[in-house]
Order: sequence, then C-alpha cells, then structure tokens
Amino acid sequence: MDDTITLETLSGAALLPHLDEVAALRIAVFRDWPYLYDGDVGYEREYLAAYAESPSSVVVLARDGEAVVGASTGIPLAEDSAEFQAPFAERGMEVARVFYCGESVLLPLYRGRGLGHAFFDAREAHARALGGFAHTAFAAVDRDDGDPRKPAGHRGNEAFWAKRGYVRQPGMTMKLHWNEVGIGEVEHPLTFWLRPLEASA
Repeated sequence: MDDTITLETLSGAALLPHLDEVAALRIAVFRDWPYLYDGDVGYEREYLAAYAESPSSVVVLARDGEAVVGASTGIPLAEDSAEFQAPFAERGMEVARVFYCGESVLLPLYRGRGLGHAFFDAREAHARALGGFAHTAFAAVDRDDGDPRKPAGHRGNEAFWAKRGYVRQPGMTMKLHWNEVGIGEVEHPLTFWLRPLEASA
C-alpha cells in the first residue's frame, strides 16, 4: 500500500464525526459508471447512520493527510435490511453467519495503490475478530456490457474480486432503487458475491 496513505478503522458511534465526509465521497464516486448514482447527502447520512448505530459495524477510512480519499463499510448481514437478507434466506443460508462487506469507494487518483486489498483485509479481519461468521459477502450492480454509457476502456473489478476468493452467485440477486444520472429513480439488480471466511488470513 502507498506509504503516504493512512488507514483508520472505526466501529459504531466513532463514525458519527465523519458522516458528511463519507457521504460526500460516496456521492462523488458512485456518480460514475457502473452505478451512475445521482445521490444526495441527506439519504447518504441516513444510510450511514445504520453503521453508526451498530457496535459491530466497521468503516475503514483512507486518508491523504487530513483528507478522506476512500472509505469502506461492513456490517453483520443480520443488521442490514430485509432486501439484503432475502437472497440468503431463500438459499437456505443462515443470515447470522454472514458478514456483509458494503461498498468501497476511492477517488480515482488513489486507485491502483493496493487500497482495495487493504479495505478487504480490514473488513475480513473485523469479521473474524467478531467471531461467528462463516462467509463474507457483497453485492455488485448488474449492467449490460453493451450499455452505450459504459466508458471506453473501462475495466471492472471482477478479476480483483475473484483474486480475493469471491465467487459471483447467479440467482442471488436483489433489487434496489436509486436516482440515476439524467434519468431519475430506477430499479437496479445487484448480484451477491461470496467467499468462506477462514479462521485466519
């Protein structure tokens, strides 16, 4: 990882002083492909408040000096909403045994420096420290490869996720609504990726 970047791992209420910074970062990063999210600070604060209310949550901040340039979230799936839990229950998986690695956001200038691995390392270590989890999981939006809005030369994260041991789970899909840039509110499918959580890294 880049020596100029520092990581700070927070849980629960320790996130509260950073809500606005993380909300603004999420809005900036998710505006780009593939999410095309036209976000607002009010919604983001509400979303992140669930992490601040959970003593079992984790938020990893990446800083360049004092500036927050990246953030990554995680929470026990049992503490997330019903939309996130349903695909696991339908597959017969025990929701309480899954730790949900939420989103990772990183400003473009800081990509390719090992922070993606550091974010996963920190969240998986947090899940191990909590104990009781058999899997870590996250969800990624499904987009048509032929979508004309996809930037030329765009390289997705699928190879990186696979290298981390995550496997896409066809059929384990949820649908979420968000405002899409230039369109308004749209329903989006997101498919889950899973990996077993070993006792140690």
